[in-house]
Amino acid sequence: MKRFRRHGHESQRDKHKQDLYQFNKTVEHGFPHQPSALGFSPSLELLAIGTRSGAIKLYGAPGVEFMGLHDENAAVTQVHFLPNQVELVTLLDDNSLHMWTLRAHTGMSELLEIGRFTLSGPPGAPPSVTRVTAVLAHSSGELLLLGTEGGHVFVVEVPGFRQLEENNISVEDVQNRIPEDYVGRRNLECVETLHENPLNPRQVLIGYSRGLMVLWDLDRQRPIQHFLGTQQLESVWWMEDGGNILSSHSDGSYCQWTVTGGDPKHVPKPILCLKLCTFALHTINVSFVLVSPSPPFLIFSGGMPRASYGDRHCISVIHSKTHEALDFTSRIIDFFVICEPSALVVLVEEELVVVDLQTEGWPVIQTPYLVPLHCSAITCSHHVSSIPLKLWERVQAVGAQQNTHYSKKPWPINGGQNLAPDPPQRDLLLTGHEDGTVRFWDASGVCLYPMYKLSTAGAFLTDADPNDNMNQGSEGEWPPFRKVGCFDPYSDDPRLGIQKIHLCKYSGYLTVAGTAGQILVLELNDEAAEQTVEATVVDLLQGQEGFRWKGQARLDVREEPVLFPPGFQPFALVQCQPPAVVTAIALHSEWKLVAFGTSHGFGLYDYHQRNKIMVKCTLNPSDQMALEGPLSRVKSIKKSLRHYSPDKLTKHDTRHHLQEINARLEAEALQEMELAPVQRKIEARSSDDSFTGLVRTLYFADTFVSDSSHSTPSLWAGTNGGAVFAHVLRVPSLERRAEDPVVAHAAKEIQLMHRAPVVGLVVLDGKGAPLPEPLEVAHDLARSPEMHGSHHLLVVSEEQLKLFTLPKVSSKSKLKLTAVDGSRVRRVGVAWFGSRTDEQLESSLVVLTNQGELHVISLPSIKMMVHYPCIRREDVSGIASCVFTKYGQGFYLMSPSEFERFSLSTRWAVEPRCLVEAPLQMRPKNPSSPVHRDQPDGVPTEHSSARQVMEHALLNDESEYMKISS
Repeated sequence: MKRFRRHGHESQRDKHKQDLYQFNKTVEHGFPHQPSALGFSPSLELLAIGTRSGAIKLYGAPGVEFMGLHDENAAVTQVHFLPNQVELVTLLDDNSLHMWTLRAHTGMSELLEIGRFTLSGPPGAPPSVTRVTAVLAHSSGELLLLGTEGGHVFVVEVPGFRQLEENNISVEDVQNRIPEDYVGRRNLECVETLHENPLNPRQVLIGYSRGLMVLWDLDRQRPIQHFLGTQQLESVWWMEDGGNILSSHSDGSYCQWTVTGGDPKHVPKPILCLKLCTFALHTINVSFVLVSPSPPFLIFSGGMPRASYGDRHCISVIHSKTHEALDFTSRIIDFFVICEPSALVVLVEEELVVVDLQTEGWPVIQTPYLVPLHCSAITCSHHVSSIPLKLWERVQAVGAQQNTHYSKKPWPINGGQNLAPDPPQRDLLLTGHEDGTVRFWDASGVCLYPMYKLSTAGAFLTDADPNDNMNQGSEGEWPPFRKVGCFDPYSDDPRLGIQKIHLCKYSGYLTVAGTAGQILVLELNDEAAEQTVEATVVDLLQGQEGFRWKGQARLDVREEPVLFPPGFQPFALVQCQPPAVVTAIALHSEWKLVAFGTSHGFGLYDYHQRNKIMVKCTLNPSDQMALEGPLSRVKSIKKSLRHYSPDKLTKHDTRHHLQEINARLEAEALQEMELAPVQRKIEARSSDDSFTGLVRTLYFADTFVSDSSHSTPSLWAGTNGGAVFAHVLRVPSLERRAEDPVVAHAAKEIQLMHRAPVVGLVVLDGKGAPLPEPLEVAHDLARSPEMHGSHHLLVVSEEQLKLFTLPKVSSKSKLKLTAVDGSRVRRVGVAWFGSRTDEQLESSLVVLTNQGELHVISLPSIKMMVHYPCIRREDVSGIASCVFTKYGQGFYLMSPSEFERFSLSTRWAVEPRCLVEAPLQMRPKNPSSPVHRDQPDGVPTEHSSARQVMEHALLNDESEYMKISS
């Protein structure tokens, strides 16, 4: 008999779905992975970063963010804003050029690609003829000058990318107009740099890598003057007075040249030449000379003596008698200076650093975005919605005490307008790291802003290696080095790595669990306190013989009192034995209990009375991998890398290899613990599978376990082998809580037929709603659970959702998510959804599979509502890192340094809403006529004599500089 659906009912249901659910990837938090290019527009006050994956990201005032992605899978090598316009040009390493614009649409700007172009040369010409090495966005806003590997300069009209062949400057044109003795001695090689005359935009300086610089007249198509360097050219700086040029060279020298416009056949000499130090130097590959009214600044990168500082990445800043080498922990990509000069902005491989040049000591300015989330590798995440104001302010206050070393200056890049409304609530994202730190981030809006950093290392005696101090240096060392930035991938002891976090926003209690079986219980304190951390060792094997742990040893707890700074301070520690990775924790701050689980079992700890309540061993006797400890290999590999010969492996190489190894080991461990990502239809799994005793989820509930008349506190645990254990708890009344013990005894045990891993447990009340969080009802932020009518236990396994009635634990209904395509549930969470027009909220279950798909499932009917593709199925680490919020949003690591934020809700979505308008300056009517103009984008406006700059550098420290010629 056929069943016919009622059309009206389906239409109403579809409309209901559209009102509640809508999937969008909204914003990318963190630092771009593998940055490769930097650009800046002084007129728009926008910063641009290109990456090796082809992404282009723009940042202005906090909240002003744009992101674009090239279709080509190629690295961005250069980014250039068109002066005084809302367009920019990117160059990729496949030699293609792309034009982007910030176009206003419905009152907001969006970043759009509006054209692409590849330079074409004469038929049969070698690729070097058109391989672009230098780009000049002409101040007219209508021309691009493209210097190539073959030494040619091509002129292209924008935005249409039309080649103006009659204006091209061939290498033969240049060679025919310079002294014959120079041409006879060497080839010009590639065009290294292109610069406009600050006073006459129709004059362009062409710098060739072999050292020759030619001042070219675009109108008359001939050279005006040439400058002959004897060393390979690295960079050029044209002084604002238009009469002096500074060039830097591969031997560490700077030369000053006077622009006279004289006979192009005449060979001028540099009027001043300085060489940094007398040792073999790293190339000075980027340089700026900037001046304030007096005295001037000299800023350059490179120039470090190779023998002593071959592994350092430095930018030197010289001002009057002050000289510092800013020492970064990763490779320098590029830098620029915001004029006055007020700030130095440096893009390095792993972070963006902004240095305040107007405040004594040149402190770093705290960035509101692009903060390196991966200062130490991220190992876990935990999101807390709707933080109470009191707790928020306390966390802000202790965080402010940590940040006193930052500059008080405001953020100097403030382009565009942030049109997004103020966040409706205060949200925290907590990230655990490999070095044992937990970082608190303001996740309320577009900018993921750092609030506070907690370090757990102080409670332990660690394997800290003093030789790993990357900022070591001898007293009186030249030049004076200062470590800048916060990226530091080293961990003193990999056992410190944070694996699980749980924060109670109502009580201020925090639990943090680590790689070596340690669970810390912490309480927020506004003042520093000296205290001993009371340790309790819990044997999860319960004395069973014949088992020998082959993994890492546990961390040694400091027995003497420790002075903990203001913030979250540990007062109790549970140490699991064997010291395996903690795989699950749950905190119930009303009952003052913490549950914890590993691959060997789970236990319950009373942090009020500081004692163990119960332990349950779940280890399968045949499970040898659970005794090995799959993550124990990390330490030995790191040790071997840390003690590798420095002649063969630099610190940067070491960090790079460590990150690769960590990523590989984490992926291997995930596959070992959760099995292969894609498999067959549901079929029974063997009880001999690896890690069947591993505890995947823990859950506290006040529900009906023993009978249907009296609810009781309970603890539920789900394992990798498809088992669910329930323990009834007797928690003393508040008056007797300090004296009477908490008692737990086993009550129920469920074994799923197919033995699929249990990844989530939820108890639904009499109305089918999930039970509220601990203390949520007491703070009038949730209604009391319905205790009349049957409660239900929802068991979410990797392969299906199954609803059981309580207390009988009889099966009521189920939903097979994975019966056909072999996908498996990886993450699950309860979320509340509502329409934009209706205040009423309804709860649903959000599920992420190993295919990267998101499913929203209704409660209590457990029916599929919607599903969306979200993460690539090959992105194992992205899927494993996903965390859901209480209101239908989520985060996952799209790279080691970036969170992708998404929303499933029509009501709640955090995304950039901003507007960038073109500057008031208009394009010149006739770009061919020489005019005095404002400085092009990327060039400062202050100026003074180049000789004054050099003489200051020379006179302030004669021991450090040697005058070569004058």
